[in-house]
Amino acid sequence: MTTVLPTVSKPSPATHKAIDLIAGAHTLNERLRHQHDHLLETVPSIDRIACALYDATEDKLKTFINSTRDGEAISAYEFRLADSPSLSALAQSGEFRVIDDIPAVLQANSQHSAWVLKQGYRSSFTVPIYGHGEFLGFIFYDSLEPEAFPAPVQRDLALYSTLLTMAITSELGAVRALIAAAQAARDFAQLRDFETGMHLERMARYARLIARVVAPRHGKTDEFVEHVFLFAPLHDIGKIGIPDHILLKPGKLDAHERAVIQTHVALGVGIVEKILGNLDLTEFADATVMRNIVACHHEMLDGSGYPQGLAGALVPLEARIIATADIFDALTSLRPYKPAWSLSDALAELRRMADAGKLDPDCVAALDTHPAEIADILAHCQDQAPHA
Repeated sequence: MTTVLPTVSKPSPATHKAIDLIAGAHTLNERLRHQHDHLLETVPSIDRIACALYDATEDKLKTFINSTRDGEAISAYEFRLADSPSLSALAQSGEFRVIDDIPAVLQANSQHSAWVLKQGYRSSFTVPIYGHGEFLGFIFYDSLEPEAFPAPVQRDLALYSTLLTMAITSELGAVRALIAAAQAARDFAQLRDFETGMHLERMARYARLIARVVAPRHGKTDEFVEHVFLFAPLHDIGKIGIPDHILLKPGKLDAHERAVIQTHVALGVGIVEKILGNLDLTEFADATVMRNIVACHHEMLDGSGYPQGLAGALVPLEARIIATADIFDALTSLRPYKPAWSLSDALAELRRMADAGKLDPDCVAALDTHPAEIADILAHCQDQAPHA
């Protein structure tokens, strides 16, 4: 059944308690799980709350945050919205959907459908969410009981969904403010090198692919994956402080020039801290991911990287991911000093670096085992041909 969002009446105690979703220094996942506990006091039949974000560039829904009381949570999952006519219709209409008997209407014709049936969920409530007039994704509520979402529960969850949407848009807004400020700094400095254009878009998507594969092995959530993707383009922000005659040099750098260009890491950390302070985001829950990406993306697992010479477990996972994605795109892209490598040659080089102890072998394997997704990224993020 599909219904227009109901008029919200006086909120229940559970939705009053949900208001602190939009505040606090904890991650969204942590806040969602905390508020799920409160919601169960008045709506005990809700066994799962989850949010999937929409990526318009690839027309994909991606798992983002969840609180799963019973059963196994689904994570690291994405699919094209166009492949689900029912969800596509909800995204267009702004209506929500109630399913009172899931086994009677759902077929196991996708990974998500098969997972829902395996968990034993009997009823669901799906709400599309929007921010600044744009479709952001869906909030899914699932229950092990049939017909668990009568009209009074729908009213409570409509308000709860609004508050959860505020939390998500606030979090994403903070991230995008950081990225916009960093981009403004780039533009002001008139950075003119290969880090502009589609390189940043491609390597961010390679980073998300890698993160999606390796995150579960490290106890990381889909929220972590999304932040790696969003912060990836900031990894070399410190290059705005490097003189053009070094940054744009077409040939090989000498020892002095290499030392100068390596200072972009410290410069980047300083820029990031300045931006965080200016935006009053120094306590932002996921600022550590951003700081690690900027500060450690040139560290190598064998200690041969810079600037700190970190080794092994001291190199943060997010930095290992960015290093692998950045090197892969550098190898497969045309540069002033080299031709573009083939995908097979680039992957072979990454494997060689992993065997030598420099790159994380799991990060390399994530790319090596997903050639179709690499091809999809290349198709969506092609460099423009130079003007004649």
